Amino acid sequence: MRITSTIIVALFCINTSSDFAHAKGDSAPGPSMQISQPDLSIIWNDPGFQKSFIGGYGINPDIEPRVSQDDMALLELVRQLMADELPAAEALLKDSVKLDSSATLDLTLGGALFQQDKMDDALVNYRNAVAKFPNFRRAYRSIGLICTRKSQFESAISAFNKMIELGGADAYTYGLLGYCHSARQDYQPAEAAYRNALLLQPENVEWRLGLTRSVFKQAKYEDAASLLDVLITTFPDKADFWLLQAHTYLGLKQPIKAAVNLEALDSIGKSTVDSLYTLGDIYISEGLNDLALSAFDRAITKNPAQSVSRPMRSTEMLAARGGLLQAKTLLAHVKSNWNESLNDADKRKLLKLQARLAMSSGAGDDETAAALEEVIQLDPLDGEALMLLGQHYNRSGKPDQSILYYERAARIDAFAANAKVKIAQVYVGQSRFSEALPLLREAQSLKPREDIARYIEQVERASKSKR
Repeated sequence: MRITSTIIVALFCINTSSDFAHAKGDSAPGPSMQISQPDLSIIWNDPGFQKSFIGGYGINPDIEPRVSQDDMALLELVRQLMADELPAAEALLKDSVKLDSSATLDLTLGGALFQQDKMDDALVNYRNAVAKFPNFRRAYRSIGLICTRKSQFESAISAFNKMIELGGADAYTYGLLGYCHSARQDYQPAEAAYRNALLLQPENVEWRLGLTRSVFKQAKYEDAASLLDVLITTFPDKADFWLLQAHTYLGLKQPIKAAVNLEALDSIGKSTVDSLYTLGDIYISEGLNDLALSAFDRAITKNPAQSVSRPMRSTEMLAARGGLLQAKTLLAHVKSNWNESLNDADKRKLLKLQARLAMSSGAGDDETAAALEEVIQLDPLDGEALMLLGQHYNRSGKPDQSILYYERAARIDAFAANAKVKIAQVYVGQSRFSEALPLLREAQSLKPREDIARYIEQVERASKSKR
């Protein structure tokens, strides 16, 4: 068989790649990668398969019905017509097939119809053949094949099983049986069938792919990785195999091996935006922030027209894992690529992220305030920006301005409780306990919290001791 593959691998959701990011030591999420079924068009078009499927139109006396002398003469004439005159062969057989005629004529008519892509009519004749002769092995094979092509997988499985019971097992039968079980998401029998197919036809890439898919779906990642070693050795430029093995390594909780595969994919020029974000997420999980920045930069460069949401999320992840310098560098790349095309919502998000990074890294007050003030100009009711400005001015030793922004945030229902707590904290810092207590109680009535309840008790004691 010609060794080719058109398997198509769909990624991480693709938020699959982004979902990999997790705190080191946490459980890595299981891969949700979608591995395509083997490409059956390769099987249908294979000359060896066609020959084995259509076969001859003679008789196998051990497993096939008897044929009269007249029917033998008819079949010889049909055989001659089959090569170049299929419609004539079909017409001749239709005139000859009777209720009491040999099942071999029904089978042969089914073959003539099959070769003309008249699948439904062919299937009827194959079923007629087994109705006349229940152990007609070749007819079961044909029923299985057509039902597979029509996605009638249960009927196909039944037909292939009957064929195997009758001693007709071969690589193609096992392979197609595996395909049908896999299509029904029943991966244990699919694995068994594909293993038999691969044993009989070890050079067949489609069976190896089917087996890989079956073991992967059962979380047998070690088996999947070993099968992919063979495929990668044979087809080192096949991107799908590198990518799929990377996901098996993630399933095995071996992220660095996965990263090696994804870097190899990039080195042969076949990385994707998704694979590069996955690579960056892996590096973040391993605390390799410089490498993560490199991967994210490559992902942006790979497709500058992509949505800004994933680069922004990657920037936030870097900042959350202590990569403040790398996050600021990535944010600069994001701004240079998207600044002119951002809608107001994304622009506000970018500016708030810029402000948080500036505050975290101890950057100048002007940068923080300018970014947040621009957010407020775009949306005066952006509660998050108001809260950040309140935090900024409180840290900058400007409590009055801090309170002003917290008060504006307190008028927004979603931020009211937290804003009142923040104002109270400013008052406590000024020893204005009696003014802080009503605000804390209001916040507690809006959103009860144990830590605030304890804080109220502390402020009450401080207030009493001051009197």
